Amino acid sequence: MEATTTRPASLLRVKTIYLEPAVEGFQRGREILERFPEAERIEVPSHWNIAGLHGNEGLVGEWLRTKRDVLVLGVRKSMACRPNGRSADWIAPGSSNGCAMACAYCYVPRRKGYANPITVFVNIEQIADALERHAKKLGPKTEPNQVDPAYWVYDIGENGDLSADALVSSNVRDLVALYRRIPNAKGSFATKYVNRELLDYDPQGKTRIRFSLMPQRAAKVVDVRTSPMAERIAAINDFVDAGYEVHLNFSPVIVYEGWRADYAELFAQVADALSPRARAQIAAEVIFLTHNEALHEVNLGWHPKAETMLWVPKLQETKRSENGADNVRYRTGLKGKMVNIFRELLEAGLPGCPIRYAF
Repeated sequence: MEATTTRPASLLRVKTIYLEPAVEGFQRGREILERFPEAERIEVPSHWNIAGLHGNEGLVGEWLRTKRDVLVLGVRKSMACRPNGRSADWIAPGSSNGCAMACAYCYVPRRKGYANPITVFVNIEQIADALERHAKKLGPKTEPNQVDPAYWVYDIGENGDLSADALVSSNVRDLVALYRRIPNAKGSFATKYVNRELLDYDPQGKTRIRFSLMPQRAAKVVDVRTSPMAERIAAINDFVDAGYEVHLNFSPVIVYEGWRADYAELFAQVADALSPRARAQIAAEVIFLTHNEALHEVNLGWHPKAETMLWVPKLQETKRSENGADNVRYRTGLKGKMVNIFRELLEAGLPGCPIRYAF
């Protein structure tokens, strides 16, 4: 199974929409339903617990079809912002959950069971109001940190990919406009999909896009239904010219035979592609692979080839995560050495690119 260029028509072909009863009471909900008039509508009490979709082991074999054909619409209840300190200062209450793409290492399916198509929250005005109030309460950012020297940064796409979400609704355009007007904050999200419609959103430097990159040899196996690496790299200059801050998200870094040579080649490709303007503002974040036994079992049902790269017990150990889950990560001593190797490779291939954090 390999990733190929994904265009809107192939990434999403919505045939079934699950929706909470309140969805049609929101303008955004009505707009989305009008966008997909032929889709079957199934009312459900909660976007989190849909009988026949979440927790349905029989859907493993339909993993890709579900992501392409199913859309869930809900109303977000919690508006809490969580402190982060790595990719952002704060994790924002997201406007979506789940994704149309199918990266084999994605952690979101661990929470939902056997399916995680895009869920869009239609109460975008309430989400935006909560974010604006939160930023106003914080006041100016008086001390620079590794996240940003001047602005409070909010990760607005923790549990999905906003470039793909923008194919469904105007939520992403609204969020870019929100941070354009908030004086002390900027939005941020990582993406594996090149959606050139975002070039017209006029972010004015107040939205940071982190293009996720890995060697194409690995991406062909694990980054299913995403934009090819060459397309992502080629988009960096255009997004910088359109007013976005663009950083590089090397996540997850997967260790396999030949990974060092592949990353050296990747860094050379990026270096050759970057314009002086893009190079001047670039920065990177580095996150080595975290896997999970439950996700391993799910993947064996739809994409076992990916597990030959992701599930390597001789290199990994179990570690309890902050939320209490037992995850699998590279062994402690080995991982430290690999992080250092990665730093050296990046400095050699893309000199002057700061690493905001690596772990």
